[in-house]
Amino acid sequence: MIAVFRSLIVDTFRQSLASRIFWVMLAVSGLCTLFCLSVGFINVPVKAGEGLPQADPLADPVKAEAAGLDVFGGEITYGFGVIRMQVDRDRQNAVQFILAVLAGLVAGSLGLLLTLVWTAGFFPSFLEPSAASVLLAKPIHRWQLLLGKFVGLLVFVALHAAVFVLGTWLALGVKSGVWVPAYLWCVPMLVLQFAVFASVSVLLAVVTRSTVVCVFGSILFWMVCWAINYGRHKVYAVPELRAAVSVQMVNAGYWVMPKPVDFGMLFFDAIGAHNYFAEAVDLKPIRQEEKATKQTWQRPTLALVTSLLFSLGILGLAMYQFRHTDY
Repeated sequence: MIAVFRSLIVDTFRQSLASRIFWVMLAVSGLCTLFCLSVGFINVPVKAGEGLPQADPLADPVKAEAAGLDVFGGEITYGFGVIRMQVDRDRQNAVQFILAVLAGLVAGSLGLLLTLVWTAGFFPSFLEPSAASVLLAKPIHRWQLLLGKFVGLLVFVALHAAVFVLGTWLALGVKSGVWVPAYLWCVPMLVLQFAVFASVSVLLAVVTRSTVVCVFGSILFWMVCWAINYGRHKVYAVPELRAAVSVQMVNAGYWVMPKPVDFGMLFFDAIGAHNYFAEAVDLKPIRQEEKATKQTWQRPTLALVTSLLFSLGILGLAMYQFRHTDY
């Protein structure tokens, strides 16, 4: 099985090179890394103490110094000095803001959807009769072929996620002198989310062998899951909604289906992005309830586990369908 998986992983990379997807994703990572290298800081302290932003009308340097306060602020340059922007935060906060934006591209909804679209054609072409018939002639089980290809796809996505994250993290860290290790959680978060929704794309590929169906089917499924996940939290956040709907049915849909909003929420908390961006739904009531019942770790952990279990179930269904498909 190890030899089969190794061969299918190599085959996935060959397929990505032939379709130019490998170079497209590498180019995106390179451009984002170059953007981070182009960032500069002028008179922006690494970490400001207690003080006032430079734009504050009360931030008189003489009075602030007499009161023992710092007046912090400066400029951030982008494009190697082409674009200049005034900032009213220290360098630590400025870097965290930039990384939060980049994290939304790779570990958030945009990064996930783009990755699903770019890789949607891998399985339909792999399952074409002209290609599959050669593999099916080998003395190996069909489920090994499908699982091996799925593992190859995850390795491919993990590699490009690592290139993106490590490249931007190192570039911005070198330029600013500020290092945010929590940003590295982008890699496993993207791979986990991708594994959940790519399993649906695999099932669609086995049934239809159509790239178009895989693209639109996986995106539509993500939208449905997002709506269910968002709706459940909205019901808990708005008492009027909780009284108007069946909470049991809302919770049933929430626990059965994957939870893209929760994935984003976990990563949101990990990198402290809530200091700069508003969340899609106010989760304060849910967090307060979890804290009161001392279950702050249980719901996020169960959300991840149940999402992965759903993915395994869909992948098992795809293997069963592939096993009974005639070629």
